[in-house]
Amino acid sequence: MRARAALALAAAVALPAALSACGSSPAPKPDFPRDADGFPLPARPVASIVSDRWSTEADRDRAGEAPSVMNKAGVKRGMTVADIGAGEGYYTIRLAARVGPKGRVLAEDIVPAVTEHLAERVAREQLDNVSVRLGDPANPKLPVNSFDRVMMVHMYHEIKQPYEFLWNLRPSLTRTGRVVVVDANRPTDRHGTPPAVLKCEFEAVGYKRVMQTPMPAAGGYLAMFEAVGPRPTPHSIRPCDAAGRVL
Repeated sequence: MRARAALALAAAVALPAALSACGSSPAPKPDFPRDADGFPLPARPVASIVSDRWSTEADRDRAGEAPSVMNKAGVKRGMTVADIGAGEGYYTIRLAARVGPKGRVLAEDIVPAVTEHLAERVAREQLDNVSVRLGDPANPKLPVNSFDRVMMVHMYHEIKQPYEFLWNLRPSLTRTGRVVVVDANRPTDRHGTPPAVLKCEFEAVGYKRVMQTPMPAAGGYLAMFEAVGPRPTPHSIRPCDAAGRVL
């Protein structure tokens, strides 16, 4: 009888302890839809590519867009700059003039007909400091440790796999390199990116926002990011919702 009573008492003591231990265990993090490489898919709409321009070059020049953006982005002579989503080359042409003959501009787009047209324009205008190439939607495949600035103007909301894209972009930056995004402050399905969403998605891949400023001449705002610390593993990246909250 005494043995049975002792066993019952031990069980009664052990059960609350076990329940307490179970309760203190961290709840497993929810998983999210991911691509074949393990990167989370965006948990907000992605805009379709509808055009390689959003206004005429003459209108943009009258608004002083390119000089304003390049000044805020700190683009200087001798720099190496990537123009991602270059389209018909509005920024490519003006970046080439700003960085000068000792600088370099790499213009990239994912639409073959667009890159072919831009390559013809670059050759016609004899821009020897510009290279044009076809990009990959999820990986810009830029040379490592090469770029002082990576420009993405009115195109971030069209990137189908933003986390994978930003992760693959990181190694291309120099020690002081920055990613510059210009976009409209409106939902992504209306061809813009709310600043909170942009900040959240960049931070998910290990970037820090170092500057954000209104950019009315460019129809929105300009935000600049630097890479900090090691890149996270793809499976550790958690997506952000359409309000810029980590899921």
